[in-house]
Amino acid sequence: MSAPACPPALPCIAIAGPTACGKTAGALALAAVLARRGVRTEIVSVDSALVYRGMDIGTAKPSAGERASVPHHLIDIRDPLQAYSAAEFVQDATRLVDEIRARGALPLLVGGTMLYFKALFDGIDDMPPADAAVRARIDAQAAHAGWPALHAELARVDPATATRLAPGDSQRIQRALEVWHVSGRPLSSFHTTKKGAASAGPVSVTALFSLEPQDRAWLHARIARRFDAMLQAGFLEEVRSLRARGDLHPDLPSMRCVGYRQTWEALDAEAASGRPLDLDGLRERGIAATRQLAKRQITWLRAMPQRRAIACDAPDALAQLLHGALALVPGAAD
Repeated sequence: MSAPACPPALPCIAIAGPTACGKTAGALALAAVLARRGVRTEIVSVDSALVYRGMDIGTAKPSAGERASVPHHLIDIRDPLQAYSAAEFVQDATRLVDEIRARGALPLLVGGTMLYFKALFDGIDDMPPADAAVRARIDAQAAHAGWPALHAELARVDPATATRLAPGDSQRIQRALEVWHVSGRPLSSFHTTKKGAASAGPVSVTALFSLEPQDRAWLHARIARRFDAMLQAGFLEEVRSLRARGDLHPDLPSMRCVGYRQTWEALDAEAASGRPLDLDGLRERGIAATRQLAKRQITWLRAMPQRRAIACDAPDALAQLLHGALALVPGAAD
């Protein structure tokens, strides 16, 4: 008598896209349809902002109800004082995908941090870890001379990286100079010495669905509505509470998140001037920064040849996503 056939392996599906494109809604809709067809799903967040506890409104973190309906991972795993690297993400996501599959569920990778997706698909650079002392020295230089001056310094030691960065891109300029000071090598030199994500165990993603707008104005309108909704939901109070802790500062990766940085700066200006907070100015800067983030995310996505693009502003975008994803799941397609 022959042994019973093993059930076909469930795929690992990824949903990516710029901020406010509808990734969360699409993932939850897919999970609900799969549940009705007897397939359990668990979501692995691919979002560098959602890892932080106490940063709920400005990150558009899934609600308690949404997280109760489908298990979510890599949310609320760090204090805002802590960093979380792409290497740590690859290690955690690889472990989680294996664990989810071992439970007989389908892993669904969902988010908009393209560096995390790229690290997961292409491997990570074997660069030196962060060095707090070196970063402190760089921050002190920036406070004295300004980030454009440090960008000029970077252009002398690593012109390839400097040409990719704006003079005010403090986070990336700091990291590039840190790598130079710690290793004596330019950041760009590490791009040719990839260490495969296989160091943590490769994640084989069956499909990457990319939600991309055909009309940028559609996305811009959604970004504006979402930022207004965040303000109405108490985003200012959330940032005030974070500031009141006393141990956070605007140069931390958590406080550099879009929306948080602009709100922190607005609160600094309010405290320094003694005048009421310029809410209209904050709204304008927050929306502009979010639009810039979305532009960068779309640029990253279009450099990923394996993606399956779906026009997220099309009337049938959700139907396209569901049809494409269900076709990959044994026994789940219509």
